[in-house]
Amino acid sequence: MSRFIEGEDRTQSVLFPERLDDYIGEDNPVRVIDAFVDELDLAKLGFDGVHAEDTGRTR
Repeated sequence: MSRFIEGEDRTQSVLFPERLDDYIGEDNPVRVIDAFVDELDLAKLGFDGVHAEDTGRTR
């Protein structure tokens, strides 16, 4: 019996999948919500920082 708890390999380079989409099934309702939000004109709705500046940053 060891004094220490045995865990995962600390040299593991990736803990999670590379993309969040890898967790979400094709038939998951969240994909409908994602498509809806992508179609919204956030600037027209009054949100600030929608358009990035030349440096790629928003205010």
